[in-house]
Amino acid sequence: MTKTILEAKKLVQNNIFYKISDISENLGFETYVVGGFVRDSLIKKSQTDIKDYDFVTVGSGIKLANKVAQALEGKNKVQIFKNFGTAMISWKDYNLEFVGARKESYSKNSRNPVVENGSLIDDQKRRDFTINSLSISLNKNNYGKLIDPFNGLDDIKNKIIKTPLNPDQTFSDDPLRMIRAVRFSTKLNFNIDNDSMKSIIKNSNRIKIVSNERVVDELHKILSYSKPSIGFKLLEKLNILKLILPELTNLKGIDEIEGQKHKDNFYHTLEVVDNISDYTNNVWLKWAALLHDIGKHPTKSFNKKNGWTFHGHEFVGSKMVYKLFKRLNMPLNEKMKYVQKLVLLSSRPIVISEDNVTDSAVRRLVYDSGDLIDDLILLCKADITTKNIHRFEKYHKNFEIVKKKIKEVEQKDKIRKFQPPVSGEEIMEYFGLNPCKEIGAIKEAIKEAILEGIIANEHKPAFDFMVKKGKEMGLGN
Repeated sequence: MTKTILEAKKLVQNNIFYKISDISENLGFETYVVGGFVRDSLIKKSQTDIKDYDFVTVGSGIKLANKVAQALEGKNKVQIFKNFGTAMISWKDYNLEFVGARKESYSKNSRNPVVENGSLIDDQKRRDFTINSLSISLNKNNYGKLIDPFNGLDDIKNKIIKTPLNPDQTFSDDPLRMIRAVRFSTKLNFNIDNDSMKSIIKNSNRIKIVSNERVVDELHKILSYSKPSIGFKLLEKLNILKLILPELTNLKGIDEIEGQKHKDNFYHTLEVVDNISDYTNNVWLKWAALLHDIGKHPTKSFNKKNGWTFHGHEFVGSKMVYKLFKRLNMPLNEKMKYVQKLVLLSSRPIVISEDNVTDSAVRRLVYDSGDLIDDLILLCKADITTKNIHRFEKYHKNFEIVKKKIKEVEQKDKIRKFQPPVSGEEIMEYFGLNPCKEIGAIKEAIKEAILEGIIANEHKPAFDFMVKKGKEMGLGN
């Protein structure tokens, strides 16, 4: 314990903490650094990676923040949230958040608390987990003292996620904490203690009172980690996932008819998400991996000849993406369209990799996916989860052939950002036409000829093809 106290003192041996200590002393406030900085530093994460500092003061957090902003070099704007009594300063690469110590009480049907001024221990009681309730004093009389009323230090040592109060109270008061428990378990590779696990299962239905935006924010964070499957398996085990993403839990299970089975698409999906997390931090690409098979549940069927099939699951899944985003109040913009398109095209590279790869098939793939082609290939490689080493090697070898073909076709035909070599205006001028359906038909024929490799993606061969096609259609010059 003595060693830990010394370590805690070392954590606050820098100018920003000394400055806040001096300002607090002049204001007559008690002030402490709390939360993630203390937790992650004691877990031995590099302090250079920690950019968010949270401070609790027994006094006005807004008043303290204003004084600190004035004392720091540069022009520092204070962002104030009066309803919560908090203030934030963005200074250099750091976010400094200040809040007055408070105690909270909740009504059963809301996660918005009634807030009153309180002491440090009141503030520590309202924290979600013991590992987040640790604080270090910045006061002159005991500067650097670690204050740990709920044994959070032991829980860090034992890698345990536990609530400071009765978990039923903690999770019922603010049900978002149930997902946060899963998120911290995923981030830190800690276990949720048994009492908290039981309490989450008991209170899981209360997640319905939490805003979708807050839930999605936690899901984004779970997806941002190197192994998101830890979090999604926990959410499923704790009966929460079916309440927020039933499209995923519907994939769970293996059906068998006449001795024929299909794979468990839920666990396959989580493996795909883990695979893609080895190569990207793009959260929307991870969402595409998470949702790429959601169309398999509504399209699942069985017949004796072909066994289990999921015909059209990509198309159905892409439509489900829109409904899911809308239900969760996620952005119905380019990000949603990006996920939709990747889900729609998710099987295309796999299909062409299984056959002799033709230039025509590659051109069409690049044309349909455009700038998403690299992300699509990455998604499809992550989708290879077979445990058969020979099939695994074969699929990866075939994907390398596809990637090489894509590069060759792209260099030659410039399909990725396809623009018709002959414009509609040029067609109208040559044939003396006003706007009409024949112009669209000629442009479509030129595009198809380029994709099939009949003509090069260049103006002269496209123009000559236009003339020939126009004559076939009975258009005069």
